Amino acid sequence: MISAELLENGVLDLVIDAPPVNALGLDDIDALVGRLQSCAGDDRVRAVVLRGAGRGFCGGGDVKEVQRLPDFEGILGQTRGSLELTAAIAECPVPVIGAVHGFCIGLGVLVAGVCDILVAAPGTPFVLAEADNGAASGAIQASGLMPEKRLRAALFTAEPVTAEELHHFGSVLRLVAAEDLPAAARALAATIASKRPAVIRALKAATNDSIGRDIRGVYRRELAYTLDLNLRGEAQSLREDFVAGRRTGYLTEDP
Repeated sequence: MISAELLENGVLDLVIDAPPVNALGLDDIDALVGRLQSCAGDDRVRAVVLRGAGRGFCGGGDVKEVQRLPDFEGILGQTRGSLELTAAIAECPVPVIGAVHGFCIGLGVLVAGVCDILVAAPGTPFVLAEADNGAASGAIQASGLMPEKRLRAALFTAEPVTAEELHHFGSVLRLVAAEDLPAAARALAATIASKRPAVIRALKAATNDSIGRDIRGVYRRELAYTLDLNLRGEAQSLREDFVAGRRTGYLTEDP
């Protein structure tokens, strides 16, 4: 479930609320994409806060749903959804502030990587779990979080990068206690929302043009490797191990 509340100051508060670990199913992804894309035609929205309810920010894509769906419907839906969601954040005309606590896994890291600003709770692990789930995509989004060599290590090992390390890199703006994180993110968004809206929208567009991170083009090319792994049967058994509980590691309760 995705909840959305437009606050009086023009801050849109988007909350991922999908217990137990906020794993994003296809309907959740579509709901988030729709909310983010609607900002283009809604002048009331001046900034967005994206956060997770409960134990953590996002446990990744819903692997159990991928395994339940027939043929390649699940993995095709997740790859399409990952592209559309991360592109919707990048292309959202107003700044998106990510508030990350508890854990940030797989697709959650890609989402965090394309947010304009991040605040995070100390000790939060960011885990690029693709190597353990038969995927070979996401580098273009995650490159917004860390330098190349650190990114390669995170991708190849699937070991966590901490919020403290990302704060050291400058990709996490502030470390804030988990219980204070929603208020801190909303306060930061309120500061942005107090600026002239046309200027902020122009600044986001100009910054996107200047940085030139072609998420749609590059991620589509990356996805060719993920889809190839699935067609060759390299990914199915890894996801089966995950769903069966034979490989946990990131979370005390699997998505």
